[in-house]
Amino acid sequence: MGGVPCIRGTRIPVATVVGMVAEGMTTAEILQEFPQLSDADIVEALRYAAAAVDERGLPLRSVG
Repeated sequence: MGGVPCIRGTRIPVATVVGMVAEGMTTAEILQEFPQLSDADIVEALRYAAAAVDERGLPLRSVG
């Protein structure tokens, strides 16, 4: 996947899962789309994304 972080043992990018959560999909809906994932995989994807943002110290911009 060209260095793109993926969920362990799959070729599903972390960004795909995080994006689905951001769009308001429930865990059940994500698991329906990707039955090879578990609840724990989704939680770990969010933890990974949070750590990546924290590590880089990305500035937040206001919306509106």
